[in-house]
Amino acid sequence: MSGRRTMTTMCPMNCHPTYCGMQVEVEGERLVAIKGDPANPDSKGFLCMRGRAVHEIVGNPRRLLHPLRRVGRRGEGEGQWKPVSWEEALSLITGAISQTSRERVGIWAGHGSGVTGVTRPLMMRLGYLGGFQVWNPAIVCWALGAYGLALTGVLEAHTKEDMAANASTIILWGANLASQPTTAPHLVEARKRGAKVVLIDCRKTETAGQADEVLLIKPTTDAALALAMAHVIVTESLTAPDFIRDYTVGYKEFAERLQQFTPQWAEAITGLPAYKIVELARLYGTQTPAMIVMGGSSMFKHRQGWEASRAIACLAGLTGQLGIAGGGFGPRHRSFTRADSFANLQARESRPPGHYIPSHMPSMLKALVDGKLDVLFLLGTNMLSSFSEAGQLEQGLDKVNLVVACDIFMNETIRRQADLVLPGTIWLEEIGIKDTASHIYLMDQALPRAGEALSIPEILRELARRLKLEGYYPWQDHEAYLNALLQPQHDEDGQTLTVAKLRELGGYWQKSGLSHIAYPDRKFHTPSGKIEFYSERAAQVGLDPLPGYTSPAVEGVKTLEYPLTFRQGRSLTAFHSFYDEGQALPSLAKANPFPQVWLHPVEAESRGIETGQAVLIYNERGKMEAVARVTEDVLPGMVWMRDGWVGINRLTSGRAALSTLASELTEWLGLPGGQASYEAQVEIVAIKRN
Repeated sequence: MSGRRTMTTMCPMNCHPTYCGMQVEVEGERLVAIKGDPANPDSKGFLCMRGRAVHEIVGNPRRLLHPLRRVGRRGEGEGQWKPVSWEEALSLITGAISQTSRERVGIWAGHGSGVTGVTRPLMMRLGYLGGFQVWNPAIVCWALGAYGLALTGVLEAHTKEDMAANASTIILWGANLASQPTTAPHLVEARKRGAKVVLIDCRKTETAGQADEVLLIKPTTDAALALAMAHVIVTESLTAPDFIRDYTVGYKEFAERLQQFTPQWAEAITGLPAYKIVELARLYGTQTPAMIVMGGSSMFKHRQGWEASRAIACLAGLTGQLGIAGGGFGPRHRSFTRADSFANLQARESRPPGHYIPSHMPSMLKALVDGKLDVLFLLGTNMLSSFSEAGQLEQGLDKVNLVVACDIFMNETIRRQADLVLPGTIWLEEIGIKDTASHIYLMDQALPRAGEALSIPEILRELARRLKLEGYYPWQDHEAYLNALLQPQHDEDGQTLTVAKLRELGGYWQKSGLSHIAYPDRKFHTPSGKIEFYSERAAQVGLDPLPGYTSPAVEGVKTLEYPLTFRQGRSLTAFHSFYDEGQALPSLAKANPFPQVWLHPVEAESRGIETGQAVLIYNERGKMEAVARVTEDVLPGMVWMRDGWVGINRLTSGRAALSTLASELTEWLGLPGGQASYEAQVEIVAIKRN
């Protein structure tokens, strides 16, 4: 590599559906500059603070550059490390696997393993062909919300371009533009055209500035609001009778149930006045086409989270807002788009018979605590940050004989629990591809690898070779593997898309078969092919066949002792626990130097707490320190923090949202419902410093 050149790539932050384009300027083997790519069809030159900070990864003194093995005991502050060769590291791993049964080997990945978009199929393929325990990472993020949508049948989403051009009403339901900032310009465009935008959330987010009206509701009460809206729509005959007749199942039973879910009933639960609920329902039912943009993760991370997405999905079915321009559901984290995608190379059909732990967080946690794993791979994950009930998780990790982590920076899980650390490449040091709702992008290699770093695909391939896994990697090289992923994509002449063709096209490709409108054929993701207000599948696994609302029961907790509902979510200046909770990158560390907790002035005053004061958040499971931010942007009775800080999930409950049987109901769609609860009731007190 020599001379000065400019290349296009994608931001390594995995904030789907926002993947932003980058222009990378390189001279020889040195990074000169990174900026937004103005020609990128999705981001059009935009980079948020997170994206602008990633240049600090290159040449970062905290970067992991050599394999490391722990010397001494695990535990906070007890770890010391010594460099080892790759041969020694890989031999240690394969030796540990050979000394145990394959079912006592586990593979778990996080967002950090997918920054080039191509790792997960190879990870799952290794697990399936090897007969190891391997789990779907979506269970800690978006899958529970998608589960409720799948029961109703609406997994596809419209593009942001359709929203901008055609929606008359846009309801941002728990959707924060901190998660998808490239949607914001299209929201602005829709408002300029005359669309009305309503934000529903439990706090006033960054999105509030782009909304005509902000409706704050109590946490975990979204299903109650949706059912009350449905009550108004049915009782005031705002439904679409022809759509209901031709494309739905179970309307009669649903309409009968809705009689009990009045706006007055919902007011007592949500805190939103009944007249506001009526106004919202009438707006949605009459100012059409109307689109709902749902949150991707945070609003569903409680035991009844799937009930919310299921009830919200029914609103579009009642009003016939599906399969039309400007209607249905807008961009959402990992939503499907009507388009050709990537080939499925996971090889699940070749998995040998065995006793497998399902993609179900409580089942995984129990297996760890019961000592059922001897080897565990952690690929790009700070597991103590992402998993609920982190206290028990750490106890479970203590029982694993060999914990192997692959990442680019140390994190708390590695420091406390890993025995072996493998240095991964960064996004500029390998070849990958990413897909947004509408496009596929090439991420070509721009820099040589630093130190002894290897990409996760290379590590997995070498492990498969040493373990003699037949058929694991039938491709000549990494580019051939990427071409296999691209196989379903065809150009106007019917030619298959390849990496070479992507290079010729400048790295951009609009997905073949793309429809900006979801469900243009009105064939939905259910066994009946229709919107299912009544779900036989739900009844078969012990769930209510009709949408409903379950009041969150705080089992085993004295609400007088822990009166505040704890919630967490994203912000514009951080993304989960990437890059050691953001602290490895100076600009993100400056923006987020410590955990900050939001609480309402009413709660602050009664506890003698002021903005900037150190506080202790605690409950029966754990505690953590933070700094208070007193604000009316949250409701009384709750506190909120941005996610990613390891201490947060020492507070959360980890109770099962669904049984293992119910969780696996939608796995034929790639959607396990195995999320544990991230609920917590807490108390907060000021810390008195001497």
